[in-house]
Amino acid sequence: MWNKNSLLLGLGMGLLLPALGFLLIYFGYTQLEESGIVSQRGFSPYFRERTSAVIAICLNLIPLNAFLKRRATQSMRGIVLATILLVILWVIYFGQYIIS
Repeated sequence: MWNKNSLLLGLGMGLLLPALGFLLIYFGYTQLEESGIVSQRGFSPYFRERTSAVIAICLNLIPLNAFLKRRATQSMRGIVLATILLVILWVIYFGQYIIS
């Protein structure tokens, strides 16, 4: 799978990895909250969701680096395109909570 150099592979991986990462991080926080390890109170509205989404988007650096080492430029373009799309969606959805 890593040897294929395709825009669609990069785009799919660039969308799927952050989605799975967000679910794992967010539900991990939920489990820690239920066990009493972390507080239910956040620093600001939607803090946990915003931070989980940013970390999940940053997970795209892992396959991006792997494709860079293999010089798979089309797959890299797909991951960069997916990352830009996710960042735009993040700003649209959470932008109002940043400037408060």
